[in-house]
Amino acid sequence: MEILSKILIAVVAAEHVSILYMEMFAWETLGKKTFKGALKEELFKPTKGLAANQGLYNGFLAAGLIWSLLISDAAWSSNIALFFLGCVSIAGIYGAFSASRKIFFVQALPAILALVVLLLK
Repeated sequence: MEILSKILIAVVAAEHVSILYMEMFAWETLGKKTFKGALKEELFKPTKGLAANQGLYNGFLAAGLIWSLLISDAAWSSNIALFFLGCVSIAGIYGAFSASRKIFFVQALPAILALVVLLLK
């Protein structure tokens, strides 16, 4: 269970690193592909700064999850992972209500699954 927990935490962290990249550095290319239909094409350029700010926050979430994997004390590592997975879950649930239901499945569900496995280990 411990290995599965760490794998799931790493997957959620990797997802947030990829979100950071898209929102901070590829908003007008990958962002357009990812959010095709959700945003009008002409809105990507003027929202580039806003997207970069969101990307930075996703980077902080990824950093916290990666940090949790590097902590040698099991209790401390679990507590840090629980906190950051909780943040990701809440952000994903909020995004599902405020922007798109798809966010729940892409962002919140993997974090919730990682949380459950972490709590069961």
